[in-house]
Amino acid sequence: MIEKENTVSSDLVYTGKTISLRVDTVEVPNKGYQKREIVEHNGVVVIIGITEYNKIILIKQYRKSIEDTVLELPGGKLELNENPRECAIREFRQKTGYDAENFKLIHKFYPTVGISNQMMFIYLAKKLEKCEDKKEDYQIEIQEIDFDEVYKMVLNNEIVDGKTSLGVLLCKDIIN
Repeated sequence: MIEKENTVSSDLVYTGKTISLRVDTVEVPNKGYQKREIVEHNGVVVIIGITEYNKIILIKQYRKSIEDTVLELPGGKLELNENPRECAIREFRQKTGYDAENFKLIHKFYPTVGISNQMMFIYLAKKLEKCEDKKEDYQIEIQEIDFDEVYKMVLNNEIVDGKTSLGVLLCKDIIN
């Protein structure tokens, strides 16, 4: 039987714009006391926008954390207590300049369950229409690529972003 760790103390050691870092002291059955470093995050939405021509809307942007540009699905951070679907609609409009008649949640998961409480929500957006809500201050390049080509890119390790890879793999049967 797996026993729950008892939290003895919890210290918030950093609060930033996007994350907070909490260090918990826990009592581990038969092992004594240990520290757990936990990244707190409000969550993220990811949107798989599919055009009527079976193309996926992707964005290419620079990611400082890996010092490189990455081709990925559009998405964004949830505000505190924000509804994930509403966040997905807003982020898709702002990042791509598209609106969708249909936003469907297809998966939710913890991408880094060992160190963070961040939840990721993957939405499928269909019946796309151009809108005027795109923010111009993002340093991104929008690309529309055929779904089968993106699928091959994932399998060939040409797409290295985890949320994008998972989203594309989850959609294979839905799209085709």
